[in-house]
Amino acid sequence: MTSESPDWLPLLRTHTERFGDVARDGELDAPVPSCPGWSLRDLVVHLGRVHQWAAHAVVEGNPNLRPEPPADKDRSGLTAWYRRHASHLVDVLTSTATDAPAWTLDDRDHTAQFWMRRQVHETVMHAWDAENALGQPRPMDPSLAWDGVLEVRDVIYPRQVRLGRVQPLPRAVRLIGTDVSGYAVLGDGESIVLRDKAETLLRLLWHRADPRVHVSDPQARGLMSGALTP
Repeated sequence: MTSESPDWLPLLRTHTERFGDVARDGELDAPVPSCPGWSLRDLVVHLGRVHQWAAHAVVEGNPNLRPEPPADKDRSGLTAWYRRHASHLVDVLTSTATDAPAWTLDDRDHTAQFWMRRQVHETVMHAWDAENALGQPRPMDPSLAWDGVLEVRDVIYPRQVRLGRVQPLPRAVRLIGTDVSGYAVLGDGESIVLRDKAETLLRLLWHRADPRVHVSDPQARGLMSGALTP
């Protein structure tokens, strides 16, 4: 990534539309291997609810939302429901100043811009889940995938540790992207190295492990298996 922040709103529009197209065209009963026990229908419902929750966090300033379930889970009804909530999220974030106060997952950033970035990464990962379930996964943009790695390092992993959802890594893990510049380190102490494309590293962090990832230390994959909750 460069030091310049991506234009998050166009990315959010693009990837919510992409996910909506998969919901419209895909087999809703298809299992999603990267989300064990879920069908594509479950994944659509999940992401629609996450969009509702994020919009509420910006508008109301708290996480206390009871999401609206889809009234109709057939193809047309579910797709329309998803697109409506995705569009509402985009509208909320478009009409809200980036520095406006919002409830967030990051103790250091309580602004609406947090949700622009977080919802792009949420949607990109779940679009990959959906397309992969149908045997047609699209590659992620390396710079965007690497920003997702940095978000895990700076926001998601520290939050999981702080809330007691995972134990701190017993050793540091140094992530080196082969298609981007720089590296990221999770944890403290002597480091174990993981080296691969940014997308592969991001999917590993989010429990979408690729068996082809190069592990320089045999302990590394075991350490990373508990770094995040799905």
